[in-house]
Amino acid sequence: MSRELVNSICRTLPGAEVSDPWGGGHDAWKVGGKMFALIGAMNAGVSVKMRDVESAMFLIELDAAERAPYLHPSWVLLPWGRIGDGELRDRIHASYSIIRKGLPKKIQAALAPFPPA
Repeated sequence: MSRELVNSICRTLPGAEVSDPWGGGHDAWKVGGKMFALIGAMNAGVSVKMRDVESAMFLIELDAAERAPYLHPSWVLLPWGRIGDGELRDRIHASYSIIRKGLPKKIQAALAPFPPA
């Protein structure tokens, strides 16, 4: 699990764009202007959105994640090396789906289908 792997997963998602909104080396992946994955400047891992605070807390209790600094409690930090590449991909896809479903219908309609048919 690495910054390069996260970026390679994120760049394949429909409408995904990366920026560094705070400067200093962040990779903030967004769809429709809303963030779904974040690699901080400290490069400790990737933060992703969970379905709800309870799901985030459960993952933290399993020691598979940590509380994501500066973000809502429904976000978790997945430190490098704690989960495998397949689970990382699944968590990024889930975060993307959560954020995408919250976008206005017009923006959602303009995006290619996910998952691809």
